[in-house]
Amino acid sequence: MTDILAFGAHPDDVEIGMGGTLAKHSHAGYRTAICDLTGAEMSSNGTVETRRQEAAEASAVLGLSGRSNLGLPDRGLTGSAEQIETVVREIRRLHPRIVFAPYWVDRHPDHIDCSRLVEAAVFNAKLRNYLPELPPVAVEQLYFYFINDSSEVSLIVDISEHYEQKLNALRAYRSQFAPVGQGENRVSTPLTDRYIERVEARDLLLGQTRGWAFAEGFAIKRPHRVSLF
Repeated sequence: MTDILAFGAHPDDVEIGMGGTLAKHSHAGYRTAICDLTGAEMSSNGTVETRRQEAAEASAVLGLSGRSNLGLPDRGLTGSAEQIETVVREIRRLHPRIVFAPYWVDRHPDHIDCSRLVEAAVFNAKLRNYLPELPPVAVEQLYFYFINDSSEVSLIVDISEHYEQKLNALRAYRSQFAPVGQGENRVSTPLTDRYIERVEARDLLLGQTRGWAFAEGFAIKRPHRVSLF
């Protein structure tokens, strides 16, 4: 059984949005995992093999219990019945208590498509007569993390003590975030232009709303349950 399973369209999506939260929970003894839906084969920089190696390095930095890649097509997350089934099988294999997906509004269409696909799979995963050969899994809550923007933040997590881990996990993706040097076989993109610094500024500003050094924000569609305040 997995405590936290975070889905991303591409390797590095989850690290951008909630790397500190994963590091914090891994450190506390929770079983945390990432599932990347695609190999990011359409990225302007890097290769699928490069991203695989970078993802493995980032996973070690965050102390993840596991990481998988479903091999769905980059820029081809259609939400088809076959793709939903693939994600449901992964949810039932890992039996997560909590699932995370990208926020449903984002400048990158793949992030939006991933959000919808995971939400549909979480719903189907609990249906006894859907893929009846696999035991159903009822996820306690689906949270949405932010990649490029932050709006409608419902919950924030103090990640101050684990922020260096988040930064190091992001730095593992050198093919994506390192500045482009002269003569390199890479091209300039928004990610190579101080993107990690902008993520850090966002997390700093969000943390200041509660007097913390750094925080990550999340949105929810179903009410968050508490017994006592």
